[in-house]
Amino acid sequence: MLCGEKSIGAIAAGLLALAGAADAQVWRADQGDGTYRNPVLFADYPDPDIIRVGQDFYFASTTFANVPGITILHSRDLVNWRISGHVLPRLDGDRRFDLRDGGVYRQGFFAASLRHHGGRFFLAVTPVGMNTRLYSATSINGPWTFTELDLQAFDPGLFFDDDGTGYIATSIGSDGTITLLTLNKDYSAVASSRVIHFHKGAEGSKLIKRAGWYYLFNAIPNRLGMTVSRARTLRGPWETRPQIDDKSGGHQGALVDLPDGGWYGFVMVDAGAIGRMTNISPVFWKDDWPIWGTPDAPNRVPDRAPKPISGQPFAEPPSSDDFASAKLGPQWQWNHNPDDTRWSLTQRPGFLRLHATRAADLWSARNTLTQKTQGPRGRATVKLDLAGIRPGDVCGFGTFGKISAQLSIVGGNGSRSLTMKVTDSTEAGPKTETRVPAIPFTGRQLWLRVDTDFGRSTGQVAYSSDGARWAAVGGAFPLRFDWRTGTFQGQQFALSCYNPGASGGHLDIDSFTLSALPADVIVPDAKP
Repeated sequence: MLCGEKSIGAIAAGLLALAGAADAQVWRADQGDGTYRNPVLFADYPDPDIIRVGQDFYFASTTFANVPGITILHSRDLVNWRISGHVLPRLDGDRRFDLRDGGVYRQGFFAASLRHHGGRFFLAVTPVGMNTRLYSATSINGPWTFTELDLQAFDPGLFFDDDGTGYIATSIGSDGTITLLTLNKDYSAVASSRVIHFHKGAEGSKLIKRAGWYYLFNAIPNRLGMTVSRARTLRGPWETRPQIDDKSGGHQGALVDLPDGGWYGFVMVDAGAIGRMTNISPVFWKDDWPIWGTPDAPNRVPDRAPKPISGQPFAEPPSSDDFASAKLGPQWQWNHNPDDTRWSLTQRPGFLRLHATRAADLWSARNTLTQKTQGPRGRATVKLDLAGIRPGDVCGFGTFGKISAQLSIVGGNGSRSLTMKVTDSTEAGPKTETRVPAIPFTGRQLWLRVDTDFGRSTGQVAYSSDGARWAAVGGAFPLRFDWRTGTFQGQQFALSCYNPGASGGHLDIDSFTLSALPADVIVPDAKP
């Protein structure tokens, strides 16, 4: 798992001109003319591992402490993706997953490795501070069960050889020693371990096999790049060559084969406040070495290219929600394991009800419901019913992560008011600035809005009493990513309701709508 931070202003500026093909979407990779543009998802889907099973591609992505955990996406062409589901309905093994003892933001489940073998799906993942788990299921939609191994394999790279033997390649960037773990026959334990290679800074190992060669891909944190090594046997000796880096397309990834025998690469790129996004790239072979790009433009991931597989319809992960279903959509995740007694989609059909949880602030509040922001420029709007708000309740909407900017309704004794706070999650702990202490509000219905511009790394919130006339409050705030603090994820949208006291009321959410930010809307620059 690599991390880094850089502006995506240049990326966004170059791509905004193409947005007219999909005015209704925040981002659309499929251009509708047989081509696609990168990233295939303009959102935080980090640590990708993509496999093909028949005509279907599956993509596993990191979720840290968010619940449900380990997102699985599905595609028929590597460009148009839908969320198939999640591996873990709840996180287990640590009371901090319930947001106890400070919680485990930045930890949890990440850098999973997905494979299909013998009619089953397998997924290796190492929860922070725990031994590696090997999950398996007959269907990608589960149910998944797991076996816990007797060691911790950092960023495990799962691989099954032609004879059915299972292996895990593992390395950690602070060292660079690459170790190969051989699993026993039923994949329930490690049978043996041996060092097979050393490459300074290597981590995020992934293994594939092609034409009698084994290929080992490794991310290199200190260069935000990726190498490929090859050998005739898993024991080596290995030859190593540099591949690409964040300047030419990304890092931490590997290859996946197409049904027609071709190959494509997938790689994540650190992209500032939006998080870490996934690019895909054609790959060609020269002297049995993979080369990213095309013979005419080698060694770089193209911004735009022909689709790997033509004829597939447009698809994307869901975002907007009217909460008419009795089940949360797959785009939603809780900040930790939720208290299921404190939220409901059935107590008032057509609304999501969040009961106020007891907490001192947003960072420690359980049952905060999140969704990935989308770039390059987005507008998210929620419609709320405030009838259930009680004294002391702090219920609202905004961003969550490194910067948590929340516009909230606060219940008082016979009154309500709006407040806007910006919290920066620093290494010393969350630091909160109250931008707007109290705006009296008497209505029952309230609309809240968040505008985000990831090209300029700035955001702004606004409110309305009728959904038509809006008032921006609190000024612009920065959008940021920092792996050392926050949630180790890109900025998220967040719906929350908490009360510092012993009891509280509830917030009813009628709808959430996400769309592209209108071209004529300029989000002000955030103050330093």
